[in-house]
Amino acid sequence: MSNPFVRIVEPLDPKQPLKKFFNLSKLEDVRYARLPFSIRVLLEAAIRNCDEFLVKKGDVENILNWKVVQHKNVEVPFKPARVILQDFTGVPAVVDFAAMRDAVKKLGGDPEKINPICPADLVIDHSIQVDFNRRSDSLQKNQDLEFERNKERFEFLKWGSQAFKNMRIIPPGSGIIHQVNLEYLARVVMDQDGYYYPDSVVGTDSHTTMIDGLGVLGWGVGGIEAEAVMLGQPISMVLPEVVGYKLLGNPQPLVTSTDIVLTITKHLRQVGVVGKFVEFFGPGVAQLSIADRATIANMCPEYGATAAYFPVDDISIGYLIQTGRDKEKVMCTKKYLEAVGMLRDFKNSSQDPDFTQVVELDLHTVVPCCSGPKRPQDKVAVSDMKNDFETCLGAKQGFKGFQIAPDRHNSVVKFNFEGCDFELAHGSVVIAAITSCTNTSNPSVMLGAGLLAKKAVEAGLTVKPYIKTSLSPGSGVVTYYLRESGVMSYLSQLGFDVVGYGCMTCIGNSGPLPESVVEAITQGDLVAVGVLSGNRNFEGRVHPNTRANYLASPPLVIAYAIAGTIRIDFEKEPLGINALGKKIFLKDIWPTRNEIQAVERQFVIPGMFKEVYQKIETVNKSWNALDAPSDKLYTWNPKSTYIKSPPFFDGLTLALQTPKTIENAYVLLSFGDSVTTDHISPAGNIARNSPAARYLTSRGLTPREFNSYGSRRGNDAVMARGTFANIRLVNKFIDKQGPQTVHFPSGETLDVFDAAERYKQAGHPLIVLAGKEYGAGSSRDWAAKGPFLLGVKAVLAESYERIHRSNLVGMGVIPLQYLPGEDAGTLGLTGRERYTIIIPEKLKPQMNIQIKLDTGKTFQAIMRFDTDVELTYFHNGGILNYMIRKMAS
Repeated sequence: MSNPFVRIVEPLDPKQPLKKFFNLSKLEDVRYARLPFSIRVLLEAAIRNCDEFLVKKGDVENILNWKVVQHKNVEVPFKPARVILQDFTGVPAVVDFAAMRDAVKKLGGDPEKINPICPADLVIDHSIQVDFNRRSDSLQKNQDLEFERNKERFEFLKWGSQAFKNMRIIPPGSGIIHQVNLEYLARVVMDQDGYYYPDSVVGTDSHTTMIDGLGVLGWGVGGIEAEAVMLGQPISMVLPEVVGYKLLGNPQPLVTSTDIVLTITKHLRQVGVVGKFVEFFGPGVAQLSIADRATIANMCPEYGATAAYFPVDDISIGYLIQTGRDKEKVMCTKKYLEAVGMLRDFKNSSQDPDFTQVVELDLHTVVPCCSGPKRPQDKVAVSDMKNDFETCLGAKQGFKGFQIAPDRHNSVVKFNFEGCDFELAHGSVVIAAITSCTNTSNPSVMLGAGLLAKKAVEAGLTVKPYIKTSLSPGSGVVTYYLRESGVMSYLSQLGFDVVGYGCMTCIGNSGPLPESVVEAITQGDLVAVGVLSGNRNFEGRVHPNTRANYLASPPLVIAYAIAGTIRIDFEKEPLGINALGKKIFLKDIWPTRNEIQAVERQFVIPGMFKEVYQKIETVNKSWNALDAPSDKLYTWNPKSTYIKSPPFFDGLTLALQTPKTIENAYVLLSFGDSVTTDHISPAGNIARNSPAARYLTSRGLTPREFNSYGSRRGNDAVMARGTFANIRLVNKFIDKQGPQTVHFPSGETLDVFDAAERYKQAGHPLIVLAGKEYGAGSSRDWAAKGPFLLGVKAVLAESYERIHRSNLVGMGVIPLQYLPGEDAGTLGLTGRERYTIIIPEKLKPQMNIQIKLDTGKTFQAIMRFDTDVELTYFHNGGILNYMIRKMAS
């Protein structure tokens, strides 16, 4: 069947008739002009892909009719233009592809059909750690150690770039995926196969939404779903509600984009935007640079939305030119967007579309702030930080409490570091990291940090030597303009040397603290603090020894590092006293907005971006020297502890297996609210007493060679043992934090993996009980793959974060949700019962199913397969099984 919308195709330029586009303004439908701009991108993709196999004409009608059907769970397909991956999620994706080729071959199909159809870019940014800091050669030493640890993984990825078409690898040392996407990879408008169309992207990282700040519709998906997209399968999604977020006014002079995004994060968590698009509009948007918008869009997962979209405007077009994109292509981009009514003027209210709901923020009301000590949405004004932390010290254990006895609030532990005596107390800063694409992509806050460092050094201020300071920019461009503007040397004098180009501290790759510092923290049971310019601060994520972690702007990271404590009121107390005895306050060294903008205009120029990015794929000599096999089928090494053929497709046949009722399942774990994917599948340190450590030791490795969980995601044996291995896990069956549970048949308390193995050997299925926001945080697919391998058949929760629910569906694990107004408490569930989950023969999206307990109690829950396509995946045992059968047949 030919595309029924071919009548609206026309050339963008009569001189180039082969370059065509779907002119949506020729739909002659008044509904189009009222659609949110983010929905217009979905509409264009539906029209462009309209045929009887992929997208039906009725799907297009549903999108056009968005205002009427948005609340009715209408399913629509979306085929993004591109896929991006980082190495922690990219390695398991390439492992799956390699195993899928083997499976397709076994079923008699062509293994090379397992190949990306759309462009896929994989940026290696998650492997480097802060092993060395405060020295001029930190960068080189960390990069050398990164290659020493990860050579096998990197060789495997290089094989993948050669074995699969349409897959490009951006080597280690190049930058952070989302900043590289913003500055280099993003097209805004695609020019491919003779057509212009809006750029769109999904990525195997939850902060893929950062690109929404440039007007490219994008969001994070699980690695499993991304693999299906790469193989040509559209995303099946419920047509989302769109919350219009109206920005008014101008920010105050001392306010940064970090302060704005932390304010928005808290606000939108209160509004409730999970599963929805947020689209920004209003005259205040015009006051924000693309870097500011990207910062706000980056933290979209922290406020729970699917996307955080800023439509393209003239500032977006200017950014493309500033970052060295081809001027002729940029002009075609603008011409196309004007032609289809997708170029926005935020000061023109007549362009404001219809929204599901509108909320407002006056930018002038935003004040300098941080977020913490355990969640990104827990915003605290800088002026309140001291009092808030001291309140948290004594408060009950929880998101805002550490339950420290009142008589210990002022405990002090003395220690020696490099021959000098120091003291640590509750609130002492031990990690100060300028890190993460959230902020290092923004020249205003980076130059602000550099100028503050310059003034601090000139005022005679220093940072205590035991504080682990680091600077990990998101791209080489940052180092370029920091150096050219003359502030790099001052950052180095305060200990903020460049330690690597990657995510580093933001994802828990913070490296070790000095032993004497760890001993002091342990001896005093101190609530030590990490301050970082990142986007997440969940318990146990940043470092095992920092129980309190605060998100802050880069200038504030430096300020708290100089102060050495979070227990300071900057308005009343000095940062420090210099050698002349003068008290230096934060207001004395804080740079003005005019100072920052003057330096930015002079030093952030297109030539920098061109110079850095024209050699990005070839500049890493260690990567270039890697020797990778050229075979189309991967030869698995049975001795490898990094890369292993996964068991997901063992015994797979072309015939479908009918889903069966889950009989008499035990509860493996029982959780409260806000259990994150970091709790389920940690990315950082492998504890020496853990099941994963015991496995690696049995394979001949020493603790120094363990590396991190994130680096081991290509090996299911490690990752299954690392599931629910977070040291801060709170399981209701256990009276203390830790990765353990009760094995009910024996009554023993065991490591979670060991308990699951006992259940599996006895043939008992398992489920997990949870509260609200189950699966918040990173998009890691191992948070679904791991429970699957432990034998978890279903999760019963009050609510789910979007990506994790999708990942559970992708692995064939049933996401169940309590009925409205019900939870474990109201139903009297202890988790010690045995659960029989009735799976009917005929299933439909979001149907209620019966759950019977061995106590005789029966109740209902919602089966959260939200679309017919997701039910198809379930019948196949997961999305990858579905794709293998599709390719093999």
